[in-house]
Amino acid sequence: MKQLPLSHEQALEFVKTYNTDERDIIHYLESEAVLRAIARYLKEDEKYYGMLGLLHDIDWGITKDNSQTHLTKAPQILRDAGFDEEFIQTLVSHGYGFDCASLSDKKRTRNIEYALAAGETVTGLIHAYALIRGRKISDMEVKGLMKKYKDRQFAEGCDREIIAEIEHLMPLEEFFGLAIEAMKGIKEEAGLT
Repeated sequence: MKQLPLSHEQALEFVKTYNTDERDIIHYLESEAVLRAIARYLKEDEKYYGMLGLLHDIDWGITKDNSQTHLTKAPQILRDAGFDEEFIQTLVSHGYGFDCASLSDKKRTRNIEYALAAGETVTGLIHAYALIRGRKISDMEVKGLMKKYKDRQFAEGCDREIIAEIEHLMPLEEFFGLAIEAMKGIKEEAGLT
């Protein structure tokens, strides 16, 4: 188990000092839940993976007006909070391939990087699907989510290629089932039923 400088509760308060947007906070909580589920599947450290999910967009609240600056502030914010360089570099890896923080030429190579990128991205697809189902996630099935995944016009902002990176770790359908179940576990916090 790797040492983390903050508990879940402290990290949640910490992220709220940089961003109070309710939708963003929901995304962070959903990402945390999915990353914890991936860690269980991989027999990795749930708290560590969960913390990556919860804090992955720590600087979004102060950089979203200029998305190219996203992840430029995160490293120092996290250093100041006591996180080590390995955690920080893993967290920043979810921006690889994007035109932010000079990351467009970087590629993910480690399992934990694939887990973070796919895990935080799939939450948008699942949440959007729940919304069109009347906010209902409790009876969501993998088959229905797979149809939405294949429909590129649905939740266009959810990058299917990034979600597919999970196939380095597990089959896509298995991942969808795991992610749906993880998000069901926090449906009240996420405003879903």
